[in-house]
Amino acid sequence: MSSIGTLARSTIRARLLPISFANSRRFASTLPLTIKPSITELSAGRLGERNLEKAIRSLHEDDLIVVSDVIPHAHLDQLNAKMVSDARTLQARGKDMPFNYNVGNIQQDPPPVKEYFESSIFLNPIASQITTSMLGPKPKWTFCSGNSAMPPASVSPPQRQPVHADADFAHPTHPFALVVNVPLIQFTPGNGSTEVWLGTHTGELSGLQIQEGAHGERASGRIQKPLLEQRRRARGPSQPVIEKGSIVIRDLRLWHAGMPNTTQDVRVMLAMIHFAPWYRNPMRLELAEDLKPTINAQYDLQVPVNWVRREEAEARYLNRGFGNSYDFNQTV
Repeated sequence: MSSIGTLARSTIRARLLPISFANSRRFASTLPLTIKPSITELSAGRLGERNLEKAIRSLHEDDLIVVSDVIPHAHLDQLNAKMVSDARTLQARGKDMPFNYNVGNIQQDPPPVKEYFESSIFLNPIASQITTSMLGPKPKWTFCSGNSAMPPASVSPPQRQPVHADADFAHPTHPFALVVNVPLIQFTPGNGSTEVWLGTHTGELSGLQIQEGAHGERASGRIQKPLLEQRRRARGPSQPVIEKGSIVIRDLRLWHAGMPNTTQDVRVMLAMIHFAPWYRNPMRLELAEDLKPTINAQYDLQVPVNWVRREEAEARYLNRGFGNSYDFNQTV
C-alpha cells in the first residue's frame, strides 16, 4: 500500500470525526473579561502595560474584550437620539429596510457628518491602541455601521438571530480583523444584548466548513446546529450586560447572535472594523467633507475615504445594504 493512499484515507477519516473542542479551556467563564481603566489611563488615552496585556490575552483566548467607562455619556446621548430617529425611518420601509436575518434587527449607518462625529466614539485612542497591538501598526478602518435591535411590534414579534460568524468567506486562521462595537445605551438581556460564544474564533471552530449559507445571502454564516450543541457542552454562550460608555472589541470570526429587544427603547450598537495593515480589503468609508480635518489629524489608523459633499452624505447614508451584503474578504 502506498504512503499516499494511507495519508488520503487518514485525512478522510479525520474529516468525518466530530469536532473535539479539545482546545477549550476547562471551566472557562462564559462571560467576557471587562477592564476598567484608571484615571491616569483615561487621561492619557492609553492603557498601561498590565491592562493592555489583559486585553490582548483576552482577544487571543476568548476573542472579545470589554473596556468600560471610556466614552463620555453626553457624546453617546447626542448620537443615540439621532440614530433612534433614523432607525424609525428605516423601520417604516417595511420589508425594504436593511434588516439582518429578521426585521427586528436593522443594519444602520451613523450620520457621517461633523456634528455627530465624536472622536471619543469613532476614533477612540484606547480602542486603536488595542487593535494596533493585536493587528500591527496603523490598522485599516474601512467599515463603519451599526445595528439596531427594535422594540417588538405587531409586524415583527421578538426574534433572535441564528448563531453565526461575520467571517462568511475563506479567511486567514490568524487575527486579521477586529470589530469595535460601541453600545449607545446600557446593554442588557432585556433590550437585546448580543449573545456571544467566547473562544470560537480559531481552529476547528472557525471556517466555512462549519457554516451554512453562501456569502452575500441574508442568512449566511450560520453555524451548523449539531456543532452548537457540542460547543454548548464545552463552553456555552452568554448575554452579558455592557455598561454605557464601554467599548467592546471582538474578533470578526466570533460566533454570536443578535437577540430580541423586549423593551420599548431602540437599542443601537455601532460596529467599526479595523483590518490588519496587510489585509487587502478594498472597502472605503464614505464621509462628508467637513470631517476631513478630524480624519487627517489622527495618526493611529489608515482611513481610506471617499469624500463627498455634506448634502450628498446626508442623502445617502441611510441607503446602505444589510450586513451580509458587505464583502469583508480581501483581494488576491
